[in-house]
Amino acid sequence: MFRTIKRIYNAYFSPERDVARRLKQIIGFTPSNLRIFKQAFFHKSTQSEKDYAIQNNERLEYLGDAVLGTIVAEYLFQKYPNADEGFLTKMRSKIVKRKSLNKIGDSMGVDMLLNEFNNTRISRSMLGNAVEALVGAVYLEKGYDGTKRFIVRRMLRKFVDVHELERFDDNYKSQLLEYCQKKGQNVSYRLLTRYKMDKRDRFKVAVIIDGKKIAVADDFNKKSAEQQASEKALQKLEIPVNEKAE
Repeated sequence: MFRTIKRIYNAYFSPERDVARRLKQIIGFTPSNLRIFKQAFFHKSTQSEKDYAIQNNERLEYLGDAVLGTIVAEYLFQKYPNADEGFLTKMRSKIVKRKSLNKIGDSMGVDMLLNEFNNTRISRSMLGNAVEALVGAVYLEKGYDGTKRFIVRRMLRKFVDVHELERFDDNYKSQLLEYCQKKGQNVSYRLLTRYKMDKRDRFKVAVIIDGKKIAVADDFNKKSAEQQASEKALQKLEIPVNEKAE
C-alpha cells in the first residue's frame, strides 16, 4: 500500500515527476523509490550538481549484472530445451556482453537520463553500465519475478534478435586465434598504455602476431580493446570474418 501511494505521488505530485514519467517510458512503471533509480544513472566519473550526496551506480551495476545473467540464462534455458551447455553459454555471453548492452541502452533511451544526472561527456560504454544498474534498481523495487518481466518484455523481446545472434559470431579474438593456430603462428596481446579520459581508465592494446605488431585499438575496457584490435587485424590481413556461430 505504501509503495502504491509513493508511486502515485511520484507520478503526479513530486517535484521530480518529470523524471518519474521519463523513467516510466523506459521501465514500464512509475517507481516508488525514485532515489535508487536516479542513482542508477550517476556514473562514477562525474558528480551531480543536483545531488552531490547520492552514490554512483557501481553497486547497482554489480547487482544488476548478476541478476541479468541469471534471468538471461533462465530465458535461454527455456527457449532452447534441446541446446547443450556450450551453445547456451555462448548465447548468454552475446546478450550480456558490454557491446550488446550498449546497444540495448541506446535503443531504450537511457542516454537522456545519463545526460540529466551527469556533467561529463556520455561515452557509449556508460549506456551498458546504466542498463545493468537499472536492472539492479528494478530488482530492488520489484523483486525477481518483476525484474524477469522487465528484462524479457522491455529488453529481450524488444531489442534482442536471438535468431540473429544464433548465426552471428563477433568474437574476433577467437577467430584470429583460430586462424593463427592453423597457420602455426603465435598471437598475443600487449598493453601499450593505460591513461585517463573523462576521469576513467582507458586501455590501448596491440595485437602481436609472431612478434610483429599488426593492429592497435583502445577502449575503456581492456577486453573490448583486445576485441577491437583483433577485428582490425582480421581486416588488415584480409581474413574472412566468420559470421556463423559454431
